[in-house]
Amino acid sequence: MSTNEQVYLDLCKRVLKEGSNKADRTNTGTLSVFGHQMRFDLAEGFPLLTTKKIPFRLIVSELLWFINGDTNIRFLLEHNNHIWNEWAFQKWIESEDYRGPDMTDFGRRSLSDPVFKEVYEEQMKLFVKRILEDETFARKYGDLGSVYGSQWRTWKTSKGDTIDQLKQVIKSIKENPYSRRHIVTAWNPEDVPSNMALPPCHTMFQFYVDDGKLSCQLYQRSGDIFLGVPFNIASYALLTCLIAKECSLEPGEFIHTLGDAHIYSNHLEQVQTQLSREPKPLPTLKLKDFSSVFEVQIKDIELENYEAHPSIKAPVAV
Repeated sequence: MSTNEQVYLDLCKRVLKEGSNKADRTNTGTLSVFGHQMRFDLAEGFPLLTTKKIPFRLIVSELLWFINGDTNIRFLLEHNNHIWNEWAFQKWIESEDYRGPDMTDFGRRSLSDPVFKEVYEEQMKLFVKRILEDETFARKYGDLGSVYGSQWRTWKTSKGDTIDQLKQVIKSIKENPYSRRHIVTAWNPEDVPSNMALPPCHTMFQFYVDDGKLSCQLYQRSGDIFLGVPFNIASYALLTCLIAKECSLEPGEFIHTLGDAHIYSNHLEQVQTQLSREPKPLPTLKLKDFSSVFEVQIKDIELENYEAHPSIKAPVAV
């Protein structure tokens, strides 16, 4: 059994056993623990879970969206990636421009109501179509504000300048590899309350060079263990591998430190199903040659020998 996958399964078991019942922003309810760390040895295999199938192409397109500093879901939709739709959609249905049916009870947790579900799916389909076909509409309602891509690439300073944190950290790794300042942060206290569709859950990451290997530690303030955390693990492992390649280093470890690690109350059955499955061997990541991570395209990233149990569906808490 892969140690890389087992550390995630152990987190699930810990929360089921020790987690406290807590109310939350989405009114769904969670089992939660505070403070947990997982370590993934990237030489062991790429840490994409096998106890349920994870859509790797969605992880790739989202990460490249971040790396390119994009904050508009149009790029994601062009690559059939809908994981950020709800936050942009909510912005539209709460606007004065929205003329559709009443969506006051918006939220995927309401999709158990067949009437609401039909209205939701119809309006979401229309929204996606307009984002893809109408540039003006996309600019107004597809943009999520100062989310990850903006903070990574164009952090706004008090002097009105911008800082390209990601470009700076790559330069720093190349020129001063043993620095303790290889840090990128997405948590901008000024933007959090007013200019972000969703405050960043993965708030800060730091790189570390040792023995020709690049490691990365992520601090994540809030982790949706069943739906979100598997994506976060694979995304930051991929980011580490991409930057390691540009810097002529080997991938080392991805270390994932969580603040509030939680399982939503409507994911408990799904987690038990996943825990009943036997992990399979991890896949292998293959990267085509490139000179800069900012030039990488989806076709340059491939995954080999990925075998996984069937996916397990669960509602997103918005």
